[in-house]
Amino acid sequence: MRPTIRRDGWAVLVGTVALCLCHAPRLNAMEFLAQAGVLGEWELTGNLTESQPGPGKHFSGPLKMKHVGICTQDGPDERAGEIRLQFAGSDSQVTAELVLDDAPCKYSARKTHAYEGTLSCAGRAPVPMLVWLR
Repeated sequence: MRPTIRRDGWAVLVGTVALCLCHAPRLNAMEFLAQAGVLGEWELTGNLTESQPGPGKHFSGPLKMKHVGICTQDGPDERAGEIRLQFAGSDSQVTAELVLDDAPCKYSARKTHAYEGTLSCAGRAPVPMLVWLR
């Protein structure tokens, strides 16, 4: 007995779904990891997705900031916020706008082994910040 191949709507449907999944536009995403402060006492993490199609790369997403320095007395101080990150020209320079606990901050950096720059928040002294993007 030979197996028969059914030629019905299911084969067409499965093929169409597979084709759509393979050619669906994908959102670019990246993981944001950073250390801020003179001693790297703040850890920032977030998962960013591409937020604006077109020229230039724009990413945004939620951000967590955690104090990991040894001066913490009652457990780590944690803050939540948002970030909007943009690559300037090539991927060798980034700028970002962060909002942490309703305080606006700006970041600008050039890439060496990581993105090295300064985080400037309203009403506070600027601090160095290293950023890794994966």
